[in-house]
Amino acid sequence: MPGGIKRRPRGIATAAAALWTAVFFFKRNLTQDSQPPHKWLKKLTVSCIVERLQCVAFYILRYVVRRTMDTIKELTVQEILSENDLSKKAAKMQYQAQRMRLKTLDILHEKGTGHWGGASSAAEVLTALYYHVMNIDPENPKSSDRDRFVLSKGHASTILYTVLAYRGYFPVEELSTFRQLNSRLQGHPCMTETPGVDMSTGALGHGLSVALGMALAAKVQKKNFWSYVMFGEGCLDEGQTWEAMLASAKFKPERLVAMVDFNGIQLDGPSSEVMPLTPLEEKLKAFGWNPAPKIYDGHSIPDILDSFAWVKQQSTWPVAVIYRTHKGKGVSFMQDTHKWHGAPVGDSDYEKARPELLATLKDLEAKL
Repeated sequence: MPGGIKRRPRGIATAAAALWTAVFFFKRNLTQDSQPPHKWLKKLTVSCIVERLQCVAFYILRYVVRRTMDTIKELTVQEILSENDLSKKAAKMQYQAQRMRLKTLDILHEKGTGHWGGASSAAEVLTALYYHVMNIDPENPKSSDRDRFVLSKGHASTILYTVLAYRGYFPVEELSTFRQLNSRLQGHPCMTETPGVDMSTGALGHGLSVALGMALAAKVQKKNFWSYVMFGEGCLDEGQTWEAMLASAKFKPERLVAMVDFNGIQLDGPSSEVMPLTPLEEKLKAFGWNPAPKIYDGHSIPDILDSFAWVKQQSTWPVAVIYRTHKGKGVSFMQDTHKWHGAPVGDSDYEKARPELLATLKDLEAKL
């Protein structure tokens, strides 16, 4: 939707205010009367009901006030894709990535389940992929010439679903069905159910093997599509990933790109304690890969675009790019800690986290 969406449910606000006011005066009159004990007890029961109604009215008012102040500018797909000035397009994608992050938090809070930490750390890279880098067509998601993307860290599905929805693969409203029975949007991506999902993932370590198969299929079929795979440190702890590294180095398929969401945190704690991976770039070289000459900032769209510009210039395959990211990016008390790998986002945490993300979104909007 162009422009901004302003949530101003005035009818609800008016009704809530009227309810609160009526309850207040009714309760005051109730306590002023002098009544016999049996009538007093009866009125006491009524008084309890009145208090509950007053409480409900208060929460409705609080919700309405917060939503009224929550004015979010929505960028259309066309507004981003049609931007010819790369610096302006980068600014729009930076905003969109934060919008995706905010929406992801909303979903996880609403459903009370999911993985916030790893989803928030991947927002910018996925936004750059789907709005600038990949050759895709949401209206024809099974095109044989499309570029492929495999989310090896499948538990971060919420951010993938959010990007796919806003990119046009399915209605944004469908995001509210996340992890519901019979929904197309389950806790881990399913290629047979969800438009835009190229591979079912979840068990860590499978992603690179599949992406390698896709790249080899392109070679056999004499097609030019690219195969991208994103994994985190948990995937790199799996032996299958390194077997796929060896096989990739042996067959050297063109246009196979591995992207490491290197946020330094895993389910049980810091990666440096669980299973140290540094120096990762040297390990990649030792396994016959062509790693990028630097570690890129995975939360800076301009830096991410630079990384893909480097990828497009390569002729030695396969290639790998390491992105330095932050688990739980954007929320001060959720960032860089394993505690928010998959913890549910409760009401009190949501009330503190959302304003932080929204404030950043407003700052990015001012730069558009």
